[in-house]
Amino acid sequence: MAKKLVLVGLVQPESEDLVEAFNEWYLGNHVEDTFNCPNITAVRCFKATRGFMGDPPSEFLTIYEFEGEDAEEAERVLAAYQADPDGWSKRLPNNNSMAVVGAGWYHEELAFGV
Repeated sequence: MAKKLVLVGLVQPESEDLVEAFNEWYLGNHVEDTFNCPNITAVRCFKATRGFMGDPPSEFLTIYEFEGEDAEEAERVLAAYQADPDGWSKRLPNNNSMAVVGAGWYHEELAFGV
């Protein structure tokens, strides 16, 4: 059975004065744009509501699910898609409102109830 491959992004507005710009670009455009990448099958974006054993590491957690198991190939396809100015007709340019707290590729190890 193929392991699910995901890219996890921990992001938040770069600063308090950029919250509106972040909401417009990241939540209002970038997440949907990235979903249209040909090897992405699903995207879920979560907003932190409270900490558990400390503060949440970021305000937003976004999980991008990919076809296949090869993270290097998935990253190559994603980079090519994002570099293509015609990749998505509704794409807005990055407005530099996002701070990346962390990101990484993960393979599913265990799953229950899915």
